[in-house]
Amino acid sequence: MSMLTHGLEHSVDLAPARISPERKARLKRVALGALTMLTMGSVLTALIALRTTIYVWHLLP
Repeated sequence: MSMLTHGLEHSVDLAPARISPERKARLKRVALGALTMLTMGSVLTALIALRTTIYVWHLLP
């Protein structure tokens, strides 16, 4: 058997069978916080792009 495929026939169960309500709530808060940060970053990027476009537009003759 190849070293690359050795052990792949065994199933690996890394996830717990049940997630406690406290852990689920904490994971939900973390996910919501991450989504909020990504959204804020996207809005900030769009505002910077809009300002740059307006600035360049005013430079045109």
